[in-house]
Amino acid sequence: MSQTITEKILAHVSNKKEVFPGDYVVSDIDWIMFHDSTGPLTIKGFEDIGKRICNKEKIVTFFDHFYPAPNIEAAKLHQISRRFIDLQGLNNHHTDGICHQILAEKYVKPGNVVVGADSHTCTLGALGSFATGLGSTDIAGVMATGKCWFKVPDNMKIHYTNKLKKGVYAKDVILKTAGLIGSEGADYFAIEFSGDYIKSSSISERLTMCNMAVELGAKNGIIEPDEKTLEFTGNQGLFFKSDYNASYEKEFSIDVSQFGPQIACPNSVDNVKPVEEVAGTPIDQAFIGTCTNGRLDDIEIVARILKSYKVKQSTRLIVIPASMNVYLRAFQKGYIQIISSAGGIISSPSCGPCIGRHNGVLADGEVCISTQNRNFNGRMGSPKSMIYLSSPASAAASAITGEITDPRDYL
Repeated sequence: MSQTITEKILAHVSNKKEVFPGDYVVSDIDWIMFHDSTGPLTIKGFEDIGKRICNKEKIVTFFDHFYPAPNIEAAKLHQISRRFIDLQGLNNHHTDGICHQILAEKYVKPGNVVVGADSHTCTLGALGSFATGLGSTDIAGVMATGKCWFKVPDNMKIHYTNKLKKGVYAKDVILKTAGLIGSEGADYFAIEFSGDYIKSSSISERLTMCNMAVELGAKNGIIEPDEKTLEFTGNQGLFFKSDYNASYEKEFSIDVSQFGPQIACPNSVDNVKPVEEVAGTPIDQAFIGTCTNGRLDDIEIVARILKSYKVKQSTRLIVIPASMNVYLRAFQKGYIQIISSAGGIISSPSCGPCIGRHNGVLADGEVCISTQNRNFNGRMGSPKSMIYLSSPASAAASAITGEITDPRDYL
């Protein structure tokens, strides 16, 4: 029977010849993750179970959502996680960037099964792995057993044809996809991203695409590994590919040459419009970073746009690299210096203001254009603020003018 890449991975790790949508499987887990926001509840769930950790080397922990601690409450939560990490002797512990970025840089390989106490764990599907987010108490159970049950998801294939126009990036492509399919259009599906555009895209672009699979309701997003994956992961892992005649419940084809920069307007990821329709909307803050768009090529785009300009005096620009590795490479290339000289604020690698708890919280009535993955009401602070989602190019151009701006005028 023909199988998709997701089905092949789940069959392999559950010791089955083949699996089908709707089947229940019990899988061995390669990597288990929690961070400073979800960690305390995970720890409580684990302690309630009263068992030992199955395999310490499979657990990777992060301080990234509000690090360094911005207030006493956050410091207390960090304290809970630190004590647990020390007590259990967990070695894979990071304060050098966002969990999904570090997992991609240092841990995850093709064919792995990855679970994390964070919904955007699906980012790692860009490396040809099955990666999905779980609740904190579910992660506690996985820490105790090393296994997790899954219902095999239905399959959706999104095929992208042709090449991007000038000023259009991976973030625009996934926003356009969200606008077409809807925030519930892929509920409990495995989304397989494919086509000429995906084949030509970088690993960074693929991470952006898979990161937002959950914003369409998907269980996971995944891209077949290829030579680029092989180079990125050091020729490690198991390279599964979908059979040419595999079955998909839903299929879509999107011509990426047919649209320009996109903006997701408040307060829904699928409220997507061409940038020219909302151009001129005043902003108070532009934010570039997060697990969606905090990588080196994102920061390069920002530096290229800002090289000959200044951030408008009435506007705040916050740029946060996704990892210390990205930060140092951006510094070596001079991107950090260009952004700082233009009036941008550079913060240490972390999630920053994405969840409204650190480094750029919004006040009542404020408007932010952001490269993050969600623009829900109150996401970045006040429920009376508004968030527009865009590519790094659109956010950088908007920081120059103080209003939502088409980046093609600055490229």
